[in-house]
Order: sequence, then structure tokens, then C-alpha cells
Amino acid sequence: MLIKGVHVSPRRFKLNAYLASPSQSMADQHESIDLRSPPVDPSAAAGHSWFPGPPPPMYSCTLTPELVHKAREELQEKPEWRLRDVQALRDMILKEQPNLRTRLDDAFLLRFLRARKFDYDRALQLLLNYHAGRKAWPEVFQDLKPSTVKHVLDLGFLTVLPQPDPSGRYILFLRPGKWKPNDYPFVDNVRAIYLTLEKLIQPEETQVNGIVILADYSGVGMSQASNPGPFLAKKVVSILQDGFPIRIKAVNIINEPMIFKGIFAIIKPFLKEKMAERYILHGSDLRSLHRNIPRSVLPEEYGGAAGQLDLGAWLRVLLDCEEEFVVEFCQPDPLEGVVLPDSMLFEGEQASGQDEDTFRGLRSQLYYCY
Repeated sequence: MLIKGVHVSPRRFKLNAYLASPSQSMADQHESIDLRSPPVDPSAAAGHSWFPGPPPPMYSCTLTPELVHKAREELQEKPEWRLRDVQALRDMILKEQPNLRTRLDDAFLLRFLRARKFDYDRALQLLLNYHAGRKAWPEVFQDLKPSTVKHVLDLGFLTVLPQPDPSGRYILFLRPGKWKPNDYPFVDNVRAIYLTLEKLIQPEETQVNGIVILADYSGVGMSQASNPGPFLAKKVVSILQDGFPIRIKAVNIINEPMIFKGIFAIIKPFLKEKMAERYILHGSDLRSLHRNIPRSVLPEEYGGAAGQLDLGAWLRVLLDCEEEFVVEFCQPDPLEGVVLPDSMLFEGEQASGQDEDTFRGLRSQLYYCY
């Protein structure tokens, strides 16, 4: 998903401009904008010790020396310039998008800077994409809170494995075959994925290390494969690639049926080359899976040594943060009052005839594989 129609100048802010100027920052001049992160309930993390709690209201770096070094090497993050870079992005937002209702606290803006390797212009573009995605897909983002997707997690469609891999990356575990079209609308799955990503991106470790996706396609048949269609698939991929500040480092597919060829044919046209290269197909070969995700972090059901799969653990993490998500998502539209041309929304917001023709061809291919 690329937002068009917004002029983001190609320059970079010069650090010495901030050091030399004694004037009050632009953020201080906009007293009506709350720069703080949402209030944190100290008890939110009390029920689970394996996943980090929400960040404190005032930013304080929690990265280990090893991760500070990794962020410097991979993300161009310089600890001594970190907060000055955040201020630079904040001033860009206030100058170029003064009507945008967005969080401006350090911890929030750092997510976007890290996701775009501290390129101010690309970070601002990502932030605009992030908010435009909400406006373009109200059925996903309206009243978005954990209690509204409890049925998705109860069914076992997704969870997060308790232990990160040796590279410190949490593993988002999807099981598409658990969902049937007559259970509930597919968009509920998207809502659950988005809430999970919002929680996963809070810890600074995730912002630096990224995440890994593991998808078990056992039980996926024609009804699941053809239900989303290319239009919906395009919107999901657009959010993950260009509208959310997270780094997806690998997508491991296991137990994919013959029909997966058709499923991937729907998704692949919308994937960037780098992302497409990160898909790893294992079939039913657990040894292949273990070469990419070690047994020590996998549940017993997948030849692992981390105990049985606990579907309730991640559900408890999300439900404990209900109030936090209400503050974040159940508020007025952040783009209300911002005049955006249609071209700023998702490309292909209106399904084209070409998409429909493509879908008909792919559906025929799916039936053939099935």
C-alpha cells in the first residue's frame, strides 16, 4: 500500500539546526496535541510474565547493549541522536500534517523511525499510511479491542508462541485451517492479526529484531482459499508491508496442501521482492522447519520441546490490555478534518475489473489443484 498525493520533501533535517536554534520546538507550540503515550495500567502485565508490559509514559531506552549495537548496525540508529531524530520527525508531522490526530510521544514515533531505518521522510510516509489504512478499512478498525476478537483466538486461528527464537524474534503462529467461512467473517481474522501486531510492536526488542510468522495450512480447503479473494488479500498485504511499523523477517509455511499454489498466486503479485523471498515452504518436513525455527521454542505438536500449545496464553495477554486498546482505537477518526484526495487511500480501493478477471482465473486454478 503506497499513499499517494502527499508531498514529503526529499530533504533530511540537519542535526546542527536543532543544536543551534534556542527557539521553542514546534511540539511545544501545539499545546492542544497530547504527546504522551496512552495511560498504562500497572496490573496489565501482572497476569503474564512471559511478554513485556506496555512502555512507561515517559520514554526510557530498554535495549540491551547488544541490541543497541544491532540497532546501530542494521537500522542506522545512533543512541546519542535518538531523541533528536524523534524530535525531527515530530516537527515534520506538526509542520506538514498539522491536523493529523496522532500520538507524538517518543516511544510511538520511534517505531516508525526504526521500521524505516531512521529515514525521516520514509518514516513520515509510513505514519501517514498507518492512519490512512484505518480510514480506508473501517470494518477492521472500528471498535477494535481484544474482547471483539475473542472468538478468533478461542478458535485457535492465531496465537504468539511464548518464547522468542534465538534471534530474539517473537513468532506469530497462524492456523488458517481452523477457520471456516460460516464461522464468522474473514475480516475478524484480520482484526485479530492487527491487534496482535499492535501488541507485539510495543517492546523495543521487537522493533529492532522484527518478528517471524509460522503458518500451518493443515485443513485449508477450497472454501478458505477462495474466500478472501485478491482484493482483500491485497489490502492485508498492503497493511503489513507499507502500513505498519514492524519488520517481518521470515514467513514459514508448513503442511501446505496442493491448493496452496493457488493461494500464493493470489498473494504474490502484491508482495515486494524482498518479502516474497522470505517465504519458506516446508511441506510436512519437520526437520526443515527445525532448521529455521529451533525445537526449543516450538510446541510438542510440531516436534518441539516447549510443551503443549497453549492457546489461552496470548488471549490473556490481549484481554489484560483491553483498556489500552480502547484508548488507542475506540476514539474519533485520526484523519477527521484532514482533507485527503482519494489517491491517498489504498490503491485499488474500488475493485477493478482486472481484479475480478484475475480472481476468476485463480479460482479456476484453485479448483484444478483441489
